Amino acid sequence: MVRLPRRAMLFGRFQPFHKGHLEIVKWALYDVGFEELVFLIGMASENYTPRNPFTAGERIEMIRLSLRDAGIPLDRIITATIRTLETSVGSVYYVLSYVPRVEVLLTRNPVISKIFIDAGIKVMKPPVFNREEWRGERIRRLIAVGDERWRNAVTQSTAEYIVDIGGVERIRFAESTD
Repeated sequence: MVRLPRRAMLFGRFQPFHKGHLEIVKWALYDVGFEELVFLIGMASENYTPRNPFTAGERIEMIRLSLRDAGIPLDRIITATIRTLETSVGSVYYVLSYVPRVEVLLTRNPVISKIFIDAGIKVMKPPVFNREEWRGERIRRLIAVGDERWRNAVTQSTAEYIVDIGGVERIRFAESTD
């Protein structure tokens, strides 16, 4: 019988991938001891909006850049994307068909937790890491108003990438039209 690695899934929008997400990765891999993590990037079909300014591909790039900055081996990481879905128990099975088998879902979202638990999937709630500063909504707001403190909430490579792809201007434009 083939032994599959101990694997957990981190399901989120990652708008942008920030140091709080990175700390959850370290916790899952090094403290809990998962061998692999699956990043399922949700709302992949929505981008260029105030809440979801980055494309799915850009978010994958940010994840990879951040993990490299932190010295986390990319061979322990699997990424997948999924379009915007309604939140329902039925969606859980659809979601799981897009990723390799996982033992557990890592989430702090109570609604997502409930629907996965109701579908028979184990859920673990990661600890909070500097939530006041490392939160996507706050980071996007800082970018929108021109406050450079946003750079402290992401890794250096991710900050450079956001600038390089025109992400700062995109967020400011999206916020101005909202």
